[in-house]
Amino acid sequence: MSQAREEVIQACAEESCGCEANYSEHLPEHFGENVFSLKVMKEMLSPKAFVAIEKTIKEGGKLDHSIADEVAEAMKKWAISKGATHYTHWFQPLTGVTAEKHDSFIDWDEKGGIVLSFSGKNLIQGEPDASSFPSGGLRATFEARGYTGWDPTSPAFIKEGPEGATLCIPTFYIGYHGEALDKKTPLLRSMVALSKQICRLANLFGIDTKGKRAYCTLGPEQEYFLIDKAHYEARMDLVQTGRTLFGRKPAKHQQQEDHYFGAIKPRIMGFMEDLDRALWALGIPSKTRHNEVAPAQYEMAPIYEDLNSGVDHNMIVMDLMRQIADKHGLVCLLHEKPFAGVNGSGKHNNWSVSGPDGKNWLYPGKTPHENAKFLTMLCAVIAAVDSYADLLRVTVATAGNDHRLGANEAPPAIVSIFLGDQLTDIIEQIEKGGAKSSKEGGTIHVGVDALPTLAKDTTDRNRTSPFAFTGAKFEFRAVGSNQNPSAANMVLNTIVAEAISNICDQLEAAKGKDFNASLQKILQEIIKKHKRVLYNGDGYVEAWQKEAKKRGLPNFKTTPEALEAIKVKKNIDVLVKHGVLSAVEIASRYEINKHAYDTVTALEGNCAATIARTQLIPAALEFQAQLSSVKSVAQKKLQKTVSGLIDKALGAADVLDAAIEKHDSAKTNAAMLKLREAIDALEGVVPANIWPLPSYAEMLLMNA
Repeated sequence: MSQAREEVIQACAEESCGCEANYSEHLPEHFGENVFSLKVMKEMLSPKAFVAIEKTIKEGGKLDHSIADEVAEAMKKWAISKGATHYTHWFQPLTGVTAEKHDSFIDWDEKGGIVLSFSGKNLIQGEPDASSFPSGGLRATFEARGYTGWDPTSPAFIKEGPEGATLCIPTFYIGYHGEALDKKTPLLRSMVALSKQICRLANLFGIDTKGKRAYCTLGPEQEYFLIDKAHYEARMDLVQTGRTLFGRKPAKHQQQEDHYFGAIKPRIMGFMEDLDRALWALGIPSKTRHNEVAPAQYEMAPIYEDLNSGVDHNMIVMDLMRQIADKHGLVCLLHEKPFAGVNGSGKHNNWSVSGPDGKNWLYPGKTPHENAKFLTMLCAVIAAVDSYADLLRVTVATAGNDHRLGANEAPPAIVSIFLGDQLTDIIEQIEKGGAKSSKEGGTIHVGVDALPTLAKDTTDRNRTSPFAFTGAKFEFRAVGSNQNPSAANMVLNTIVAEAISNICDQLEAAKGKDFNASLQKILQEIIKKHKRVLYNGDGYVEAWQKEAKKRGLPNFKTTPEALEAIKVKKNIDVLVKHGVLSAVEIASRYEINKHAYDTVTALEGNCAATIARTQLIPAALEFQAQLSSVKSVAQKKLQKTVSGLIDKALGAADVLDAAIEKHDSAKTNAAMLKLREAIDALEGVVPANIWPLPSYAEMLLMNA
């Protein structure tokens, strides 16, 4: 039994907890125990303050500053009871990771001693130095002022340390003039934009929206690798870049498909158990755990929750995975492609929408009214993805994801939508004038013409599709495992808001005409115009590449190609129109993402050249020296092979150095591949006792 689990069960046995040693029986009582939740607030705040903050959390809007001090005092008392000595405004700068600056609760009293204090001002606003975070030209280096602002819709939580704890307060992060310097601010803006348009559509459907809002839900599946810490520390490439720059494919890897959903090894299970308990204590609804396809690869999937919390929680998940792996003598690799030749890791972004009526609008209903909403929402997503496929592709464009997309069960770089046979059949019928039947059989009148009864699972699964309808939700599979999911969801919210806005414009213009007939015509036109983005087949085959080109679908295979879409006028216009990003903020994202890509590429190139010259080529030279006195024909042949590969490696290293010197990312990547070819070939002939790096076989198969 792991130490962390023993501590939890021991806590359950204490009188202060009131639980017995069987943790599972009392899991509901422990779930969210390290979160400043509505339940905690109701117990600690006055009725007036609680009503105000509950309204803010559930309906959005600003919190009344008059109650901020009361909320802050309650939050401080609760945090101190959990062992906290410090607090931090926890935010998500444009680095792609989280950031925090800790301040203690201590302050001077008037008697020469200290008191523990935390004011409403401390809670609502912070001022970390902004000069060293990427801004893409939004501000000069000498302009250091930046502000963090409390996001009350995402609950504060306790982050435990070795000897204490810290109160973490989720915040947005902006510059002196209000420019968004983070991932959260545009996400929150996009959520407002989408809610506005869905409520507008709801009104046209006769749904009461007064005092209500629409919101998105998110369930990000998180894939990751676990390897032994000793193997990780022996590889400079993993330590510095997160992926292996060299490594010969082992005889056994994932080709037998025996790891997927296989029995979980005890050491890995210990990690997963500790991870679940840590996540549950933070109110993160970790639901599923299993072995993934590649050896040493695993997945964690949560229950869906509101989008903002889902994103924040995913960032916490990645942080905890790294911390808890370390306690088990393991290292968690979140890079999209840490090992060549086997599956990479994604973050399957399960996205859906709940309307102001409290129902999932991507769930096929049992009444004509609900099915009409579903069809309208479905067509809006189709129009959005087709119109802004290039912008959606930008959100998953990173140096790491470039190695993953289009290989080993990852979706291709071409953004297309998978609907499955039944929905595709219905869409095709609507295009021709109205759905009359279904492959599942049966019809009902829906008011938009006629739509067949839809089963809960209306589609099969397509692992090669980047954007698939998987029953009551869309799964954007192209998001990389190491990415903050904010950008993908921010763009998805915005482009769907635009598509719904266009539908509403047409329906409002047709006021006085038959609503059902008008809606039928609008959906028919959407399908005719945007059906090119629908594809149910294999995304890996060469025939799809040719067909996609024929259809006019964009195919940006690398990050530099994809990033150019940020500059396209229609993409700038849609983000500006809905108040998600200003033109200046959009331009900054191009600069930040391009700089990040070039920096990673240069770092990997320098690391590869260093390892090759200081570790791997010397090992090969050592073996070459051992072969220098050989006599047999076979030994001479081996010596010739080794010598030739060493020459190739040295030549490739020279080419790589030149590419790095010229700051040419494309040539750097190409040179790294050439160097890797020679080095991996050398690994196949140099004795294992001489080769200085742990092999793929060791790292992938010896983690437990």
